Amino acid sequence: MTALAPPSTRPDRASVEDWQAGGFALYVHWPFCTSKCPYCDFNSHVAAAIDQSAWLAAFRGEIRRAAAETPGRVLRSIFFGGGTPSLMDPDVVAGVIEEAALAWRFANDIEITLEANPGSVEQGRFRAYAGAGVNRLSMGVQALNDEDLRRLGRLHSVADAQAAFDIARAQFSRVSFDLIYGRQHQSRAAWRQELRQALGMAVDHLSLYQLTIEDGTAFGARAAAGKLAGLPCDDLAADMYLDTQEICAAAGLPAYEISNHAAPEAESRHNLVYWRQGDWVGIGPGAHGRLTLHGGMRHATEAIRAPSAWLAAALQGSGEMPRHAIPLNEQAIEYLLMSLRLSEGMDMSRHAALAGKALDQGALADLAGMGLIVVEGERLRVTPAGRPVLNAILRALA
Repeated sequence: MTALAPPSTRPDRASVEDWQAGGFALYVHWPFCTSKCPYCDFNSHVAAAIDQSAWLAAFRGEIRRAAAETPGRVLRSIFFGGGTPSLMDPDVVAGVIEEAALAWRFANDIEITLEANPGSVEQGRFRAYAGAGVNRLSMGVQALNDEDLRRLGRLHSVADAQAAFDIARAQFSRVSFDLIYGRQHQSRAAWRQELRQALGMAVDHLSLYQLTIEDGTAFGARAAAGKLAGLPCDDLAADMYLDTQEICAAAGLPAYEISNHAAPEAESRHNLVYWRQGDWVGIGPGAHGRLTLHGGMRHATEAIRAPSAWLAAALQGSGEMPRHAIPLNEQAIEYLLMSLRLSEGMDMSRHAALAGKALDQGALADLAGMGLIVVEGERLRVTPAGRPVLNAILRALA
């Protein structure tokens, strides 16, 4: 049984059913990659050999353990993230989906997403994933420029990405891909052209992230040493963000979240569980989760980070580290931080139930007067003008 840290607050009726507003999902972390990208701060590792049958057994055991704590729930989404999940044997993916189906009832429209890199896939593997039950693919394209792909440490070319994307479209009705902008020596005109090229390829969803330099990455070390030239200034980065919103909206893929754009009804259902503060089981090395259990207490879960240590522990009964209970005021802050990333905004009555008080009316009036937020009944939304300064809005309201 997983050890529980002493709760820092008593369970409260406010959180007993709160997770249902966001739904219930399963996240599966596959920590292995062919190589480590210099900008990546995810829990990813390069391994010469992987016993995939052992990993399947560990994943199955973790699902069974979580299911015993969450009986009767309806699973809205499964997401295979990483790392590079397209390095998983299709039989492992099929086995995880099979175990999840034994553990919980699937929603009629369950979304099952697998992340893939263009350099690690081929047509037979895509077909096998589809046969296993995957119905949505998310591809890490990152750039449509070979020189920039090289700078980003990617092993594929633009031609590889386009070929893999065409194969994916033949197997899956829902295909998303990621691009990074604000790259070294990237001009505003070049990004606008690349974005239009991406929209010409897109099916129904794009994730568009501004390059961030994280501590602990190769890029972070280079930047600290003054060896990462050509990054955009703040004004150029802001212009690129605004261009992204304008061009995507005109193409029928408006932003439904700060960095994610989709056609109507094509939003990532899995990520909406996070942003709407639902519950999710997180399994695999370093995976995080949120579970409302034990009479309404919401817990943060985290798995052991090192792959070998997680595998050994999971095969022995649990790969999870000690949990901690999340006090209601922290749940309220989480809901504020996550929900205001969405174009749909937040339910202020839901926030008040968690926080024990309403949002400051003076702060709301000031932000609305500046055109940064809109309040309609109990719904609070950040305006397009407010999105570039979302952090300042959050500080004013938290």
